[in-house]
Amino acid sequence: MVKYYEPAKVVTEKFFLVGITLPNKSFDMGEKTLEELERLSDTAGAEVVGKEHLRLREIHAGNFIGTGHAENLALLAEGLNATGIVFDEDLSPAQNRNLEDIFQKKVLDRSSLILDIFAQHAHSKEGKLQVELAQLEYLLPRLRGWGKALSRLGGGIGTRGPGETKLETDRRRIVNRISSLKREIKSLEKHRNTQRRKRIKEGIPTLSLVGYTNAGKSTLLNALTDANVLVEDKLFSTLDPTAKKLLLPGGKDAILIDTVGFIRKLPHTLIASFRATLEEIRYADILLLVVDASSNMSEDEIKASHETLEILDITHKPLLTILNKTDKAQDIQILKRLMDENKPSVAISAKTRDGMDHLLQEIEHLIGETRLLRIYRIPYHRYDLLSKLQSIGNEIGIQYLDQNIEVRIRLDIKDSEKLEHDPDLTEKSEG
Repeated sequence: MVKYYEPAKVVTEKFFLVGITLPNKSFDMGEKTLEELERLSDTAGAEVVGKEHLRLREIHAGNFIGTGHAENLALLAEGLNATGIVFDEDLSPAQNRNLEDIFQKKVLDRSSLILDIFAQHAHSKEGKLQVELAQLEYLLPRLRGWGKALSRLGGGIGTRGPGETKLETDRRRIVNRISSLKREIKSLEKHRNTQRRKRIKEGIPTLSLVGYTNAGKSTLLNALTDANVLVEDKLFSTLDPTAKKLLLPGGKDAILIDTVGFIRKLPHTLIASFRATLEEIRYADILLLVVDASSNMSEDEIKASHETLEILDITHKPLLTILNKTDKAQDIQILKRLMDENKPSVAISAKTRDGMDHLLQEIEHLIGETRLLRIYRIPYHRYDLLSKLQSIGNEIGIQYLDQNIEVRIRLDIKDSEKLEHDPDLTEKSEG
């Protein structure tokens, strides 16, 4: 007799979401971020069974929202058979524990949900190491009382990544693991630096795709380079950076790098842990800021992207704003206004490839305007001038001649203009 076994059913976690508008903040913006939290929950693999948006007069130190609000929400969540509650703000370790005591369910905040999504989408060795580092640094101050939470969680959303055995270890072992992860990431960073130096030596300009998550950066990378990167209509579908060669209209090559997307209130632990990956943005010659022109939050997403660049201290780079998904944009007037307010800018659809020729022309024009190849000759007694050149530009090659030092270097136009008045610096034509 043949026996048939039904496959094990995947248990979907059911989340009740809590949006919060803090004092003196916009309630409409709170609604938008709550919608985004719903998308984050969907990306994590959970079912949203209900949500509530609270306007707070003050933040309560013990449980953030106050006991009255918490008890009312506990009744709502219980009635909807929710397995977990997710807050659209970051909670302190004490607030998290106190809320779990009231709800008698697991409680996640925005950061822990994003960390879980990163744990699912990290595929490279470096990506996995960076996610584990971010999660352990997030969990370290929350170890007290976490054992009780683990008995309820069962390794679901919010505890993915390092795993229960690592979370249950003592503080010293976790601190040691964090140190070990940092060493491993540092080693991989050295390899990345070697690849970067090779690109610089070859004089190939580097372009970095940046922007809000799900703006279409991976679709654009595929359209420009035939990279065949996986594209999903989910937040943070791309986590590991991808570098591909891009052929420009004039026949020269550039390197196009896709990076992790930005989001409002991006956890600082993630920014710190992914700093090695985000260094690709720091060393790029030009930033290509991709924006979802069809989003009803496009202006806010542009602002959030610029704020993230400020956190990373990358605001001095030439930047081209690319308004993507024009095939889905509803209001042409809003599109025109966004282009006027964010110059230089281009409007495209990476999906239909509309506007791609114009985009490539703009990229080539911007490269020509911002990074110029110069050949300088410097007398041997001016090593200070050589050091200055190397600090502000990308050195491609250096030769020590009989009378002077010859340096081939790629510089910003503004930097090269500042050097023109130094009598000991002579420029040699390539001819």
